[in-house]
Amino acid sequence: MTTVIASPTQEEHSRVNDTAQEIVEVSGITKVYPGGTVALRGVDLAFPKGKMTTLLGPSGCGKTTLLKIIAGLLDATEGVVRVNGKEVSGPGPERAFVFQDFALLPWATVLTNVGFGLEMQGVDKATREAKSRSYITKVGLAGFEDNYPHELSGGMRQRVGLARALAVSADVLLMDEPFSAVDEQTRRLFQEELLRLLAMENKTVIFVTHSIEEAVYVSDQIVLLSPRPGRINRVVIPGIERDGKTPDEIRREPGFLDTVEDIWDTLKKYLDEERMV
Repeated sequence: MTTVIASPTQEEHSRVNDTAQEIVEVSGITKVYPGGTVALRGVDLAFPKGKMTTLLGPSGCGKTTLLKIIAGLLDATEGVVRVNGKEVSGPGPERAFVFQDFALLPWATVLTNVGFGLEMQGVDKATREAKSRSYITKVGLAGFEDNYPHELSGGMRQRVGLARALAVSADVLLMDEPFSAVDEQTRRLFQEELLRLLAMENKTVIFVTHSIEEAVYVSDQIVLLSPRPGRINRVVIPGIERDGKTPDEIRREPGFLDTVEDIWDTLKKYLDEERMV
């Protein structure tokens, strides 16, 4: 059953997730780029622990900007980000970023790439290699430890990026359109693998995608952002029941299809308004 919360206040958003502790909170986030472009304005949002939240909206609405501000890779013009109650002032070990373009070291092997974050944390070689091999196996790349990025397909390189993010044992995974560079069949396989890994690891994920179907399928909650400057339009709780159902069965269910159509109606209104300007 789908739940929709329109323009949630912080209190209303807390009630939506009253069974989950909030691990990330953003308060009053505004971002103005040099030149005066306002990417985000007054964003208040809470992300529940152990859940996947997807940021969805029209191009240019500030999804990736918000993700990078949470990561500490970009400073907000106004507002505060807190993780586990502590204010964010830059990147930290409790957050790991999975980039759209993989961001792998081209001169390093898969094993070295996966262990890079651990090396930056000062983990000794034997420990980081053992941990890296474990996550390489978990993402289905056992046997490719000594390969270089140019020897891998795009899908395999993205698996390396995911393994590297998981290996550092961060509480929060920040994923910027991680499956956009692969074909639809591989994308659906990755969605299943991501859900499986997150169930094993109990991570909190903040996910950016342009795909409505992907957002509805993988998310515990979906945050719809308005066109620039990005504000929260509403929060959608897909409420998908997965037990005993195949992925195809889930995608054919009336509740799934209705949620996709409902979100599309909102985004289509934004597109129609842009054409009228």
